[in-house]
Amino acid sequence: MAEALLKTKGLIKRFGGLVATDNLSIEVREGEIHALIGPNGAGKTTLVGQLTGNLRPDSGTIHFAGRDVTRLPIHARVQLGLARSFQITAVLREFSAIENVALAVQAHAGHSFRFLADVRFDKSLREPAWQSLELVGLDARAGVPAATLSHGEQRQLEIAMALAGKPRMLLLDEPMAGMGVEESQDMVQLLRHLKARCGMLLIEHDMDAVFALADRITVLVYGRAIASGTPDEIRASPEVRHAYLGEEAK
Repeated sequence: MAEALLKTKGLIKRFGGLVATDNLSIEVREGEIHALIGPNGAGKTTLVGQLTGNLRPDSGTIHFAGRDVTRLPIHARVQLGLARSFQITAVLREFSAIENVALAVQAHAGHSFRFLADVRFDKSLREPAWQSLELVGLDARAGVPAATLSHGEQRQLEIAMALAGKPRMLLLDEPMAGMGVEESQDMVQLLRHLKARCGMLLIEHDMDAVFALADRITVLVYGRAIASGTPDEIRASPEVRHAYLGEEAK
């Protein structure tokens, strides 16, 4: 069994009287796709905020790559190999695909921001940017302005930007959001291909994609994990069917 790369223990996060994360312990293993599912308001985005360092838990711990990162700032977690893609695409629309990724390479390398002209001609930035675009299947669109890419291509570009830092784990916040059937299928194939390079924690409402991709699934309801297991185990859980899939428990 692969070692846990990301592990939380007893995480609690409150907003006033609301317990958004309720004594949550999960493990994401090296090289697996672990899906986090649950109804709206279940606390998925709050959890990701704590994992990335945008939010500080009220209690509990977060370990990544063998280190306690509970109080580490965002950039320190990124340097350890934790990368995130957002629910809303965050590409620079006026720049080309390769310029977007080259800027991400520059940021991950810890350089201070330089003029875009440097990004356009600096081989130390462009070559790894090209490699990231190849990984997501966008190399043929490298020179295209991000604004003219399709929605699915923009999500691919965002993943290429996350890959620029050679992460050990990707936190993917609804990568299929807003996609049609064909684009979703393409994204499933891409994530399956990338699994060999890094582990993933996947938040996704598209259940077909979740069950096609996930090695393990954790189900959140009101900030609490009600089940965690393989896709077959989650499908067979009466509590999950009742609380999340809308079926009566038997």
